[in-house]
Amino acid sequence: MKEVIDAGLPDVGQPFSWAVRSGGILFTSQGPVRKDGSIDTGPIEDQTRLTLRNLQAAVEAAGGTLNDVAQVLIYMTDVNDMKAIDAVYREFFTAPYPSRSSAAVAALVVPGMKVEIVAFGAVDK
Repeated sequence: MKEVIDAGLPDVGQPFSWAVRSGGILFTSQGPVRKDGSIDTGPIEDQTRLTLRNLQAAVEAAGGTLNDVAQVLIYMTDVNDMKAIDAVYREFFTAPYPSRSSAAVAALVVPGMKVEIVAFGAVDK
């Protein structure tokens, strides 16, 4: 049975949940979304930091910590942003790091949005 986790983010009018737990696994997708529903379209460092704060809030709302995150998928619109994303990522994650894949994509759903992160973790109740 799946359980929607309230990550403290607004309903943006699309058919998805910010975080869902099923079978002890947390599934979450995060972007640079502010509490008021607006999207940060500023520098990649700011977008990444906000995205990772949202991820951390979702994991904590499910009763876990970022140490429980096992897999991270990063989507970015400019592969040249990887170095800056990595620098901010290290503010949130320490070794041993989650398994990770990163990919450059043509665009994300909101113009100016430069990063989106999908994460999976083992977070039991």
